[in-house]
Amino acid sequence: MAELVGPRLYSCYNCRNHVSLHDDVISKAFQGRNGRAFLFSHAMNIVVGPKEDRQLMTGLHTVADIYCQDCREVLGWKYEKAYEETQKYKEGKFIFEKSKIVKENW
Repeated sequence: MAELVGPRLYSCYNCRNHVSLHDDVISKAFQGRNGRAFLFSHAMNIVVGPKEDRQLMTGLHTVADIYCQDCREVLGWKYEKAYEETQKYKEGKFIFEKSKIVKENW
């Protein structure tokens, strides 16, 4: 009998709370505060902090830090608004720092 395998997930590195699905990865070629970061279309089990304008490598954006819902670890940020036309595709998307997430069900 075959084993049932659930979806591939990413979890908070600190408490293993599920925060996103592998299928929601848009790009693994982003830069976070502390190294590589992944861009995701959706996130779950997170808390979105207050919005603030930040000058990032690709220009000015309105972002909000995202926290693990269980342990409150900062995991990355959510793009709320991009001021440059070429960056508009990021709006509503999530950055997870690679060092803050771990793979589950791989």
